[in-house]
Amino acid sequence: MTRAPDRPVKRTFASLSAQEALHVAIFIEERNAGIYREFAEMFAEFGDPESLEISAAFQDMCDDERQHGTMLQKRYLERYRTRPCTITEDDISDFIEVPRLENGAIFSISKLRVGRSPREMALEVAQAAENSAIRFYRGLAESTTEPELKTVYQEFVDLESNHSDWLEQRISQARRTITDTKRS
Repeated sequence: MTRAPDRPVKRTFASLSAQEALHVAIFIEERNAGIYREFAEMFAEFGDPESLEISAAFQDMCDDERQHGTMLQKRYLERYRTRPCTITEDDISDFIEVPRLENGAIFSISKLRVGRSPREMALEVAQAAENSAIRFYRGLAESTTEPELKTVYQEFVDLESNHSDWLEQRISQARRTITDTKRS
C-alpha cells in the first residue's frame, strides 16, 4: 500500500508573523483586483447600459485594489527589504475579504425593481468584502499580544476602513444620482 504524500498543514492568519501577514495581505489585494477585473470583463460583455455601468464600477474597484497592493508592497520593502517570505494565501486556512456576487442579484436587477442602481449594487458587493476584512483584522488586532502584529493588523483595519469609507461615498453618490434622475 502506497502512502499518500503529506500535505502541508494550512495555518490561520492569526498564526503568521508580521512579515508573513503583510506578505499575504499583498496577495489578497492582488487576488481581489483580479476578481474585480473578471467581474468588469464579464459585465462588459453584455454590452447594455446597466451592465456597462456595473463593469465600470468593478473596474474602478480593481484599480483601487491594485493601488492598495502597491502601497503594501512599499511597506513590505521598507520593513523587510528583500528578505524572502515563502508563505502565500494558499497556505492560509482563513478566507479574507473575498468579493462575491450573491444570488445573482446584480444579474436580475431589471426583474427586481428595487430602486437601486446597478452601480450601487456592484459597490455594495465590494463594501461587504471590505467590512468583512475590517472585522477580521480588528479581531486579530484586539486578540494579539505581540506589539508588531498589533501594529500591522491595525494598519490593515485602517486601510480597509478607508476603502470602505470610499465605497460608502461612491454608494451615496450612486443613490443621489438615482434620486436626481427620478426627480427629473
